[in-house]
Amino acid sequence: MSSGKNRLESIDFLRGLVMIVMALDHVRDLFTNAAFSPTNIAATTGPYFFTRWITHFCAPIFSLLTGLGAYLWYTRGNRTKAQLSRFLVSRGVWLIFLELVLTRCFGWAFNFDFQITIAGILWILGWSMLVLAAAIWLPPRGFAAVALVSIAAHNLLGRMPAPSAWWWDFLYRQANVEITPGHNFFFAYVLIPWYAVMMAGFALGPVFLWDAPRRKQLLLRTGLLATALFIVIRGINGYGDPAPWTHAKNSFFTVLSFLNTTKYPPSLDFLLMTLGPALILLALIDGIQFRRLTPVVIFGRVPLFYYMLHITAMHLIAIAICAAQFGGVWWMFTSRSIAEFPFLRPPGWGFGLWGVYLIWAAVVALMYPLCRWYASVKRRGTSPLFSYL
Repeated sequence: MSSGKNRLESIDFLRGLVMIVMALDHVRDLFTNAAFSPTNIAATTGPYFFTRWITHFCAPIFSLLTGLGAYLWYTRGNRTKAQLSRFLVSRGVWLIFLELVLTRCFGWAFNFDFQITIAGILWILGWSMLVLAAAIWLPPRGFAAVALVSIAAHNLLGRMPAPSAWWWDFLYRQANVEITPGHNFFFAYVLIPWYAVMMAGFALGPVFLWDAPRRKQLLLRTGLLATALFIVIRGINGYGDPAPWTHAKNSFFTVLSFLNTTKYPPSLDFLLMTLGPALILLALIDGIQFRRLTPVVIFGRVPLFYYMLHITAMHLIAIAICAAQFGGVWWMFTSRSIAEFPFLRPPGWGFGLWGVYLIWAAVVALMYPLCRWYASVKRRGTSPLFSYL
């Protein structure tokens, strides 16, 4: 059995890397002046496409590592399944509350009117934890089968007649639901198959109790297999993604079309494309001696603290820029539709990619001393409440 120190640091490093890249996506979304979607092959450019594409890795990796982290929490303290289930339920409910109330009001929207509420990544991580809390009671083979079948076969649901009901939006269809006149709830992240990605991470947990060479070999082979499957299944262009790739105006944009897989909900191709390289990277960094205060590792130790803080920081920066450029900030507290959320864009708002990357660097730099401080407090603390932030 491995000692665990390097193993845990490699997980923290990968999680921290995800948090940094995730901030790029959020900064791009809030500050870009591009009039086109970065994944619209007919309109995008290479830099815009890959600025968005690289951030596709964030949600799948974070969901996988959340499941893995739950397994390590379970085994590290010789806890029972009942204790694990209770922890997952409480943590899941907490994440849902954070998404719908605290992060929405004090991070994204800066208002309390709830005209627009978006069910994002914390929402679906919370619900996935609730599913995991029940699924851990399954026999190991049944548990693994549910995870793999859900990931591999869920695209069949898209070929079936879809019921026009809110519960289907919650389960599988990204959609807006008008709760009451003037109050909309947008299911950005849906339960299927995100819960299965978290289950896959939990099923991967026992591998991290193996000795290092055996663990690295399994991670590398699994990652290479998943990446190869992505290339083959995507190349066949039949099953695996609701949006087939096409021959574009030149070979470069044809490659972009090939890589342009569906995230909402994440297709089989999307998950193979993102999780395969993630497992390869995890194998490659396993055993590396990271410096104690490496910023990436620090971010990976306090991911929820980082997540909530960086959203608020971005919105505050947007307010400062808006005040300096337009002499007023009321736009920053108002949104009237899903497309405008989290705030109205004043005419002439935003920057090119140079501005996006500059603000991204500033946000990440700002997060480091705050996360370093909280990581130190959390490390010294003994309260179980620290596991909730």
